[in-house]
Amino acid sequence: MSRRSRIFLGVVVVYIAAVVFLLYRVSVDIDPRYRESAEDSLVDTANLLATLLERQVYSGVIQTEELERTLQQLERRPLNARIFNVDKTRVDLHVYVTDANGTVLFDSAARDVGKDYRPWLDVGRTLAGQYGARTTLNDPADPASAVMYVGAAIRERAAPDGPDEIVGMVGVGKPIAAFSPFIANAREKLVIFGVISAAAFALLLLMVTVWLVRPFGFVTDMWRALRARPGEGRPLSHSLRAAFLDMRDALAGKSYVDEYVAALTHEIKSPLAAIRGAAELLREPLPEDARMRFTGNVEEQVRRAQDLVERMLELSGLERRRALQHRETILLAQLADAVREEMAPLATRRDVELFVDVDPELAVSGDRFLLQRALANLVLNAIEFSPREATVTVDAHDVRGRIELTVWDHGPGLPEFARERVFEKFFSLPRPDTGRKGTGLGLAFVREVATQHGGGARLANHPAGGAVATLVLPRAVAR
Repeated sequence: MSRRSRIFLGVVVVYIAAVVFLLYRVSVDIDPRYRESAEDSLVDTANLLATLLERQVYSGVIQTEELERTLQQLERRPLNARIFNVDKTRVDLHVYVTDANGTVLFDSAARDVGKDYRPWLDVGRTLAGQYGARTTLNDPADPASAVMYVGAAIRERAAPDGPDEIVGMVGVGKPIAAFSPFIANAREKLVIFGVISAAAFALLLLMVTVWLVRPFGFVTDMWRALRARPGEGRPLSHSLRAAFLDMRDALAGKSYVDEYVAALTHEIKSPLAAIRGAAELLREPLPEDARMRFTGNVEEQVRRAQDLVERMLELSGLERRRALQHRETILLAQLADAVREEMAPLATRRDVELFVDVDPELAVSGDRFLLQRALANLVLNAIEFSPREATVTVDAHDVRGRIELTVWDHGPGLPEFARERVFEKFFSLPRPDTGRKGTGLGLAFVREVATQHGGGARLANHPAGGAVATLVLPRAVAR
């Protein structure tokens, strides 16, 4: 992966991480917010019951019979409420009443009448004139059995002009499990709307960035893609890919330029040093054969530097193109024959036989010139790495609707250390016969051509020996 792609992916990862962290924090905060809302309702309910019970207080004695009948009738009352997506069919309340000493006078669960509740936080604080609340597990082994309790004081005025005295308290409890479905529902909606919002924001960011990078080119491509008939013009996906790459390069910015300049500078140093050394020697008196040898070296290094610059310009121009401008249906047999004729002189000089075995019916859709240059690069590499009197085979197969165009040589194969780097710019292996390296741009060019055609490229060792380069392309119907 190139540095500019890593920079762009880094920006995207940071954005996604920020959105995920925000959603996580909001999701975690939902539970305490719901508990606060439930506690507020419990405070209202407890004070309402305390007010009703105060009407049943006589000489410090709290009468709970009416409350008991009311709660029993409430238990039998039919209830069918749909709150958003949650159905509520019963009232989930636990009510108890204590006297001024904390002894339970009434318990809606009918289990703790007569017990001392003063140690409970809600009871002790309420009887002391403070706000009392607590959360307690009904089953210590089950975290989901927690119940929230809120207390309210029951008061009686002993004298007409005297202060109110606390003669007891009423506690109201609600299981946390009762509003757990609301929390789960809220979290689900939060995730859905969060993902939709993040996707919408990312799409808006992409459109704005693309507009800033190439304000008219992208709109023109979109318009042409929408107006084009099926099978004509560039697919919409190619325009989107081109816009994506433009945005990526805009984010990479100076790093992308520095990467190219540094690599080109490093690679061109070697031919320049050789030219300079030969030029210095040519100033001195030399035998004719030595002079011819150094002159030939200068010419060879000039050709090498020129080839490097031309290939660099070819690759950078291809990368700037982003997507294919024109497509046509290409018969692979004809393409392979054209490459064989082009490479025949070099193959003859190196005593290498080129063998083409491609089905005449196999066809792809793309740019004929680029595909021929890509295949020529693969064949050139195969010839340069092949021993004398060897064979280079060009073959093609249909594999699940995709064409795999292969070039197989009988050279030394691909070293283990080079497997992950062969498609990097300026990475090259020495030729077996001369020990010299190429420009290291041929395979990078092949990969870029394959990518723009919606395919890919790979290089591996063949089980029978040598290396096999594969150009993967979508199949087209031959006309």
